[in-house]
Amino acid sequence: MPMKRQLRIGFDAKRIVRNYTGLGNYGRTLVNDLSAFDDLDLILYTPDEGNDDLIEQIIPRDNIHLFFPNKKTKLEKALWRSYGIVDQLQKDNIQIYHGLSGELPFHIKKSGIKTVVTIHDLIFLRHPEYYHKIDVFIYKKKFHQAIREADRIIAISECTRRDICEYGNIDKERVDVIYQSCAPKFQDDFSSAKYHEVKSRYHLPDQYILSVGSIEERKNMLLAAQALPYLPTNVSLVIVGRKTPYTDKIQRFVNENRLGDRIFIHHGVPNEDLPVFYKLAKCFVYPSRYEGFGIPIIEAIHSGTPVIAATGSCLEEAGGPDCIYISPDDPQALANAVIQLSEENNIQERIARAKAYVKRFENTNVAGQVLDIYRQLADE
Repeated sequence: MPMKRQLRIGFDAKRIVRNYTGLGNYGRTLVNDLSAFDDLDLILYTPDEGNDDLIEQIIPRDNIHLFFPNKKTKLEKALWRSYGIVDQLQKDNIQIYHGLSGELPFHIKKSGIKTVVTIHDLIFLRHPEYYHKIDVFIYKKKFHQAIREADRIIAISECTRRDICEYGNIDKERVDVIYQSCAPKFQDDFSSAKYHEVKSRYHLPDQYILSVGSIEERKNMLLAAQALPYLPTNVSLVIVGRKTPYTDKIQRFVNENRLGDRIFIHHGVPNEDLPVFYKLAKCFVYPSRYEGFGIPIIEAIHSGTPVIAATGSCLEEAGGPDCIYISPDDPQALANAVIQLSEENNIQERIARAKAYVKRFENTNVAGQVLDIYRQLADE
C-alpha cells in the first residue's frame, strides 16, 4: 500500500493564541482534531507569543508547531501578518495556508501556495450599525481581498454562504459549507463534587436560565433580562461573557427594576467551568439578532440543556427543529418559552432529538471535511 503524502499546512493562528471564545475556539478545536491525522504537519503562525493558557489548550503532538516573528510594535506585527508572512511560508515549504478568521496575506496567490479561508460571518456588512464606520471599511477591504486570494472558501453555515455570495458577488460553487463544531468537553459528565464546587464558587442560583456570549448590543442579552419579570420569582438569569459598554445597559435595567437578586453576570469564566454552567441551567437562551452560526447553541445541546433562540439569522440552522425560536424583540415570548420548557413532560425526548440533530457538527466530521479540501488542493 502506498504511503500517504505528508502535507505541510500553515494556519493564521492569531486568534488561536489570543481569543478565548468564538474565532479562537474554532481554530483550537479544528487544529486539535486535524492533529490526529499523522500525515499532516501543522504550523501555527502568530504575530507574537499569545496567551499561555490558550496555547495550553492545543494538544501537545509532534506534528503541531508554533511560529512567531521577532516583531516588537503592533504595526510591525500587523504588517508581518498581512505581508511579510508569505516569505516565511515559502521558507517553511508550506503547501497550503488556511486563514482561520476570514483573512489572507496580500499576494499569497502569486507565491504558488494554495489557500483556504474560513469566513464566519459578514455581520459588519449585513448590520453595519453594530460597528464603527472605520472598522466596517477595514473589514470590507479584508473580505474582498481574501476572496480574491483564496483557492477555496469555507463558510460555517448556509446563512454565511448566502451572505458571502451576495456581498462578494461570487457563485455558491466557490464556497463550501462546513459547519462549526464545539469542544468535546460539553458532552462530558462531571462528579457531584465538581458541580457543587462550581455552583458554590460562582454563587449560582438553584434555578436559572443561562446566556453565554460577548455582552454586546447585537447579542441582545437585554431581552433575557426583560423576560425575567414575566417569570416566577424563583427563576434567575445568569449571563456569562466578555464585558462591553452594553453590559452597563443591562445593569441599568437591573437597577431600575430591582432585579439585582435575580440577575448574575460573570466575566472570564474558564473553559473547565463553563460546561457546568450549561448543565446546571434550566434552559439556555440566545436572543442574538444575527450570527454566522451560533456555537453556544451547540454547546448547550451537547450539555443536555434545552435551547430558546431568536429568529432572523442562522440560529434555526444551528439548533434544528427541537429548539424554540422567538422574536428578538418580544421578552414575553421568551418568558412563555421558558415556562413551556419547564412544564413539558417529554423534555428529555426534545433534548435527545436536538442531540441527534447536532451530530452533524461533531468534531471528527468537521476535521475530515476540511482535510478533504486540503488533499484536493494538494492534488491540483
